[in-house]
Amino acid sequence: MQSNMKRNEFLKSLGLKGASLLAVYCGASALSSCENEALTPASAVDFTLDLTNASYAALNTVGKYVIYNQIVIARVSTTSFAAVTQICSHGGKAQVIYNGNKFYCNAHGATFSTTGAALSVTSKPLTTYQTALTGTTLRIYA
Repeated sequence: MQSNMKRNEFLKSLGLKGASLLAVYCGASALSSCENEALTPASAVDFTLDLTNASYAALNTVGKYVIYNQIVIARVSTTSFAAVTQICSHGGKAQVIYNGNKFYCNAHGATFSTTGAALSVTSKPLTTYQTALTGTTLRIYA
């Protein structure tokens, strides 16, 4: 049999200490921001991609991107690339993609410039990485 208890009855049943702890916990979690304090890569970033490999061939076309090791690598012009973490600085979800001219989080719509600067929803930038193209080899590094 199910019993419905009103909120104030529940708090009374906890006693003053229990209700105080619950209020502090709920109040603190309600006040905390959904923005992460710091997002750091799990390990040092330094790898290369062979642009003749079919897995990375999208990087031969301006406006296209690939995701490797939770890093979004985009071809932003005929001569340059941009690389940012796939982990959104706003919600901490690995849902950042490149939409042809900026980075975008599918989880909640935050947008970021090709330099990782926040454009909307958040003020925290994305972690960015350096890129260097030598022939058909693209190096991404911290």
